Amino acid sequence: MLYIGIDLGTSAVKLLLMDGEGKILNIVSREYPLSFPHPGWSEQDPAHWLRETVAGVRELMKGFDAGHVAGIGCGGQMHGLVALDENDNVLRPAILWNDGRTAEEVEYLNHVIGKQTLSKYTANIAFAGFTAPKLLWMRKHEPELFARISKIMLPKDYVNYMLTGVHCTDASDASGMLLFDVEHRRWSREMLELCGLREDQMARVFESYQPVGTLRPEMAKELGLPETVKVCAGAGDNAAAAVGTGTVGEGACNISLGTSGTIFIASERFGVDPNNALHAFAHADGNYHLMGCMLSAASCNKWWMDDIIGTTDYAAQQKPITDEKLGRNHVFFLPYLMGERSPINDTDARGCFVGLTMDNTRADMTQAVLEGVAFGIRDCLEVARSLGIDVKRSRICGGGAKSPLWRKIIANVCDLELELIESEEGPGYGGAILAAVACGEYASVGSAAEKLVKVVGTVEPDPAVAARYEEQYKKFRGVYPALKELFPVLNG
Repeated sequence: MLYIGIDLGTSAVKLLLMDGEGKILNIVSREYPLSFPHPGWSEQDPAHWLRETVAGVRELMKGFDAGHVAGIGCGGQMHGLVALDENDNVLRPAILWNDGRTAEEVEYLNHVIGKQTLSKYTANIAFAGFTAPKLLWMRKHEPELFARISKIMLPKDYVNYMLTGVHCTDASDASGMLLFDVEHRRWSREMLELCGLREDQMARVFESYQPVGTLRPEMAKELGLPETVKVCAGAGDNAAAAVGTGTVGEGACNISLGTSGTIFIASERFGVDPNNALHAFAHADGNYHLMGCMLSAASCNKWWMDDIIGTTDYAAQQKPITDEKLGRNHVFFLPYLMGERSPINDTDARGCFVGLTMDNTRADMTQAVLEGVAFGIRDCLEVARSLGIDVKRSRICGGGAKSPLWRKIIANVCDLELELIESEEGPGYGGAILAAVACGEYASVGSAAEKLVKVVGTVEPDPAVAARYEEQYKKFRGVYPALKELFPVLNG
């Protein structure tokens, strides 16, 4: 049988076709626009997700027998607020994960309601990107629209709804809303009440690998697929990427360098970082995970290359950064282009270069961008290590992970052995694996990942380079505290 995996990203939807043995048969990517109506805001029209997904599936299946497709699984950008009215029409553009408009709401939740109370209800504290602060913002600034909300969806759940007609979500994606009791895998009645919501406005919660329904007849016709195709609940992009990289089971770790950057540590037991610097979420395998999330990772490099330097030849810009330069750069970059989530939780933080002199080159600044993201990942890793979690190796995925130089920098900054996997398709591959489990091809997510995900190489840290980076990291750690009080002033 064949399985379709959907990676509903921030700038594009990526679809892949996988057979039952895990072989990727075809890949299609289709872009859609991103809107920034005000500084710090980030929105999208959900209709674009559906339009490009449908077109992408039809393109994906060219040359293949659609009758052999058994299931569809989606990994999607997390936290986005999709508000539907009583007729399931979208009330306003979706407010995305990297939207920073909710500073007042986050302040209220964390310091009036209190972080301990939030952690008790949801295992997490408020971050600007989470869904609950967006709902509070909408209640205050768009009260008429808020009053018309009939259903609250997440991005990939909206696509699943349009495919099946079922208002659904999964435990991993719901974990990032600040409305979900992660430990007990159910909606938090206390948080719903606090946000002025009813439980009937929330989607039904499934495990990621469970089927939520089959294709609606009209949608099956539009996609060119059988009505019998099962759609599984899918997962938040990071949990789906973890499945796609085989990051399943106690202590398994994955670093993802996508638009955002994450470090994902799987656990068979529920646990919370006492300082809530890491997210405590449900995992797509039915267990749990801790995760640190940077709002800007590969997007930092894209911004630097595309918008500042004006090139798409990333490899050429990285070529002058030779091994002897690693750990010896005097330029530092704070990767907070959209504010930052883990571990500092500061919507006012901004990106900046520090340490520039007349003899610095473009290559120095390019290197600083790559290193700044690596140092940000290290910040999150240090929180995990402070909890006694001994991470020695990690898998790595995402667009940024295709750069050998960036992989080498991360391995040495974090002093980790990085495992490279055969498929770098992350959320899409994870979605296809979840679909295969939903259709009974595999008994569990763990058994599927063990068979299908193959390690094809490793990047070992160099002790001398890692030692140099240890000193560089100490310097980096001093930059943000020195500028923290300045950022709100600069932002007005």
